Amino acid sequence: MAADAPAHATEDSAEDSTREAARRRDLAVRAAVEQGLIDEDAPVLCLLDTAGIRASAAALTGAFARALAPGTPVLHAFAVKAAPLVPVLRLLADAGLGCEVASPGELALARAAGVAPERIVLDSPAKTAAELREALALGVAVNADNRQELERLDILVARAATTSPIGVRINPQTGAGSIDALSTATATSKFGIALRDPGARERLVRAYLDRPWLTRLHTHSGSQGVPLQLIAEGVRELYALAEEINAAAGRRQVDTLDIGGGLPVNFASDTVTPTHAEYVSVLRSAVPGLFSGAYGLVTEFGRSLTAKHGLVLTRVEYTKTTGGRPIALTHAGVQLATRTVYAPAAWPLRILPYSAKGAPLTGPPVAQDVAGPACFAGDLLAAARELPLLAPGDLVCVPDTGAYAFTAHYGYNSLPRPAIHGFAVTPSGVRFTLARAPQPLSAITAEAGAATPNALL
Repeated sequence: MAADAPAHATEDSAEDSTREAARRRDLAVRAAVEQGLIDEDAPVLCLLDTAGIRASAAALTGAFARALAPGTPVLHAFAVKAAPLVPVLRLLADAGLGCEVASPGELALARAAGVAPERIVLDSPAKTAAELREALALGVAVNADNRQELERLDILVARAATTSPIGVRINPQTGAGSIDALSTATATSKFGIALRDPGARERLVRAYLDRPWLTRLHTHSGSQGVPLQLIAEGVRELYALAEEINAAAGRRQVDTLDIGGGLPVNFASDTVTPTHAEYVSVLRSAVPGLFSGAYGLVTEFGRSLTAKHGLVLTRVEYTKTTGGRPIALTHAGVQLATRTVYAPAAWPLRILPYSAKGAPLTGPPVAQDVAGPACFAGDLLAAARELPLLAPGDLVCVPDTGAYAFTAHYGYNSLPRPAIHGFAVTPSGVRFTLARAPQPLSAITAEAGAATPNALL
């Protein structure tokens, strides 16, 4: 294994990367105004920093490559639910990543992006027989969630040969992080086969001995709000179970460990923390055997690869003062930052103010609300946030929204999906490329049954 870089060199490099990412963002905001991507007719815009996404992918693959024994098979599969956009999946595939999918739609997106079936992993607690048949026919890896799914796979595997690697997801029951809804290793989690329930471990070992085609084990303890040490504890339980199964089988039946993803993201500043390298360091301390080359490895990171490289840019349409509180009314709210609006304490986002010309806005801080367009009182991106006083025509930038935010639009009030552009900073300026076109109103009416208006008469 390669030696770690000196701490001061790593810190300097991280600070340089942070400053460079902020510089690219400022250039992109100004260029979006100058190139007419955001104006009175297009008052909200979503942007993806392609250089930032590539850098995150390189940080992930590099961190594991430096730690793993040479020749260890590795698949880093991007969790499609984090950013279900075909151009994002294609970009990450070009950077060496596969896809982790959890629905027929996500599988279709991965295939549309040109990701090879052998670089796709199917997870879901509720796979239908049809979904399983498709995955097995394609050769997509499958992680079974429960005993009944295993029994369904018994029938399907017996009926037709498959090249799909098949494993079982376990719930190590190691506990919750600070966000209950994202903690998937609790005592009563809906995911996987509980490892610490009475008799469960013995039944799992027997399930593998009875099924020679089971060659993988999978776990995922959660993501945002789950500390690295707790994630590593779940991986340690996974490794120990694999060793126990192989000892009982008298052979290397389990050959690959899928350790999931779950790296949290820092939403408080531009600093990337924790890093993939820090996570690898924690894993090496907790589960040294994981890096010996005895097992192939699969990871399923999502948020940590794209969140910090997306931003929402919206015009301030109106301002008002109510009850002594200034309020800036914008076009970005629950449809683009759903988790923040419904659970602001768990999902706070930064607000970066810019002038109408795209320059960072300065001035004395004033506590003010930044509101979205939806028709309910809670549609707020921020409440009583200290910012330079916003005025109509100013711009609000919401960074760190490249995962689980504008990438997965929420159709409240039939608000249309805004355009998403990738951007790259070149010597000649900022180049934008359309990743997803803005949604026309005709598409909204079509989805709402416009072709069958009399169906219920």
